[in-house]
Amino acid sequence: MIGVGRRGLLAAAAIIGAAPRAGAAELPPHEQELHAAARREGEMTWYAGQLSAEPCEAVGKAFTARYPGVKVNVVRSTSQVAFQRLAQDMRAGIAQCDVLSSTDYSHSSFLKREGRLLQYRPKNAEGLLDFVRKAGDPDDHFHVFYIGVHLLARRTDKVSEADAPKSWRALTESRWRDQLAVGHPGYSGAIGAWAVLLRKLYGWDYFKAMEKNRPQIGRSSIDPVTTLNAGERTIGVAVPSASTLLSMARGNPLSLIYPEDGTVVVPSPSCIQKNAPHPNAAKLFMEFATGPEYFRVTREFYNESLRADVPPPPGSTPLDQVKVIMPTPEEIEKGVPEVKEQWRDTFGI
Repeated sequence: MIGVGRRGLLAAAAIIGAAPRAGAAELPPHEQELHAAARREGEMTWYAGQLSAEPCEAVGKAFTARYPGVKVNVVRSTSQVAFQRLAQDMRAGIAQCDVLSSTDYSHSSFLKREGRLLQYRPKNAEGLLDFVRKAGDPDDHFHVFYIGVHLLARRTDKVSEADAPKSWRALTESRWRDQLAVGHPGYSGAIGAWAVLLRKLYGWDYFKAMEKNRPQIGRSSIDPVTTLNAGERTIGVAVPSASTLLSMARGNPLSLIYPEDGTVVVPSPSCIQKNAPHPNAAKLFMEFATGPEYFRVTREFYNESLRADVPPPPGSTPLDQVKVIMPTPEEIEKGVPEVKEQWRDTFGI
């Protein structure tokens, strides 16, 4: 982790320092055409359930700086809340959301089946890593420009590296009673996917054993990072690597743990609504989000780069050097509703 602290001193400048490299006049032709149409719309609304609030706002500012005259209205929440908001809009016959970004793959799959999505292929998506392009919809109704990397974290001043849990399985040991913090699958799509994978590995008895250790349960997968920062717990469960690395860069005594039984990687799609009130701005946003400038902005907040022309964030271990486990879209769509119910029965929340 050498150098992470120094970078953390620059974190406050990240939002400004990540300013785009090209002005509107220098945009490639396909972006120029969309920009002209998007300027007439003036804005777009992004229901954002993937990034935390700060990088979401940074993305919005960078987008407007690159495409003057087009504002991003960021509506940040957990993925399940974002989808519930969209579902309420649909029931009311209201068109507010242009782009939905969720950590729950089944949201985009469901909306596609319901005929709710606008088919669009961003030209900039050609520069994404191969496995990322394949994780999107083959019919171009949704695309992936974010993956969640979920693992463990520890308070370094409370738990030594030698004593830290080395696996998900270890969290059921009694020594971690009152030490764990975790999100909730009813609010976080990433936690839902993680729970599906852990149930597949160890059965639901795993969670019954974890419940005996009385974990502190938040909502978002990011909540345990805040809990660890406050010193209320010592082990963060299924935390995002990006939020943890950013917290470390800001001086918090945390360290990542890559579980021996697998680091959870969750491809997370984004989609344009068929009834989007600002369809051209939404298409332009998808071009931006699959292009290099988006990843230059988000890597400043330690999110993974999904393009070869933008380096990975500092302090992270390349995914090809760790054991990775990843749910299939089918497992997520079938399993997340099931684990939500099992979670409530087991944890009472």
